[in-house]
Amino acid sequence: MPQLQPTRRILEGFRVLDLTQFFSGPQATLFLAGLGADVVRIDSPDSAPRVAAAPPYAGAHGVSLDRRSSDDMGVNYLKRTRGKRAITLDLKNPEGRALFFRLLEHADVVVENFSVGVAARLGIDYPRLAAANPRIVYCALTGYGSTGPDSGLKAYDVTVQAAAGLMSVTGLPGQPPMKAGTALSDAIAGTFAFSGVLAALLDRERTGKGQFVDVSMVDGLFSLLFDDPIDWYERLGVPVRQGNRILRFSPINTYATSDGWAVLGAATHDQWLGVLKAIGREDLAEHPDWRSLDWRVANNDQSDALVRNWAAARTTREAVDAMLAAGAVASVINGPEDLAAWPHLRARGMYQDLEHPTLGVLPGVGAPGFPLKFSAAATGYDRPAPLPGQHNVEIYQGLLGIGDEELALLAKNRIV
Repeated sequence: MPQLQPTRRILEGFRVLDLTQFFSGPQATLFLAGLGADVVRIDSPDSAPRVAAAPPYAGAHGVSLDRRSSDDMGVNYLKRTRGKRAITLDLKNPEGRALFFRLLEHADVVVENFSVGVAARLGIDYPRLAAANPRIVYCALTGYGSTGPDSGLKAYDVTVQAAAGLMSVTGLPGQPPMKAGTALSDAIAGTFAFSGVLAALLDRERTGKGQFVDVSMVDGLFSLLFDDPIDWYERLGVPVRQGNRILRFSPINTYATSDGWAVLGAATHDQWLGVLKAIGREDLAEHPDWRSLDWRVANNDQSDALVRNWAAARTTREAVDAMLAAGAVASVINGPEDLAAWPHLRARGMYQDLEHPTLGVLPGVGAPGFPLKFSAAATGYDRPAPLPGQHNVEIYQGLLGIGDEELALLAKNRIV
């Protein structure tokens, strides 16, 4: 495929009012910014400094768990607000709400991840916003959804992983349930919200009207988890927690090498033949038992032992290279430092140096690039994370036409 350098942005001209906090909501609006939307982050005047200054911190002295200088900002804030503009606004104040409705006239999308009922109490729920701007796409991202008997429950990634069933299947057989190593339910919900907003904008092009997009962290995680028949595992006589193997295939697992670990195995018959070639056991290719995937799955301990004994006598690099050369499945297990040094991620624009709004590039601090590439449209984040309220003048004066004296009075009264 030719390497193109398009400049057009798919969501250029679309404006998003971003009322989100924490991870899931900012993930959704980050992706919208990556497609070129003008994402305007809105924080209250009182909470904005705290939101931008949560550990771990990044600044001129690197990354730390305690703030070493006034320039230090939260690493997560710096990553999740790239490509966005930032203003402050007190939505609890009637005058602040009036300003929000003025901003709404210039907006296409509103994204919030308040607890259920908060937006209504603030007077900015979908029915009221849609009455003021029928074209608005309103995305509410919650833990358990906007409806249902558990919609009012507080949600955090670990509770969602527990409730949606992921923890029950994560870990080794016979060991306690575990959560995934990252805030997976937040990331998945943010990605579903991103796709939901895009779908609603497409529908608006056809109907002329916006709509309410209801995204639940539990729904998103469950929809991906329940692809496998996990409700039948115990009835099939296999542990619910499978560790690092995949129940449908055998062998495929993580195996100890002489200097570490590697993922090795096969998902197809040809890849199984590759495993046999790599380990020097091609004599098993036509064996009535070993050639049967069903038999290998049912006797996975024997399949595992075959690869495990072979891998233990080789370095990780030797084992991975031998399996790949033979046509089997294999990968090294990259840690954070390995990811930073992986040329493939750099070539794809996926590992990027994190920028600070006043200090510039922060050496040794990485951030993920935008994961979608298009042949005829540019993607990515065109500005570093903003300082809280950095674009108050730009938005309130440039977009709403508020004069200097009025804006100064709004700021004095802590409305902006």
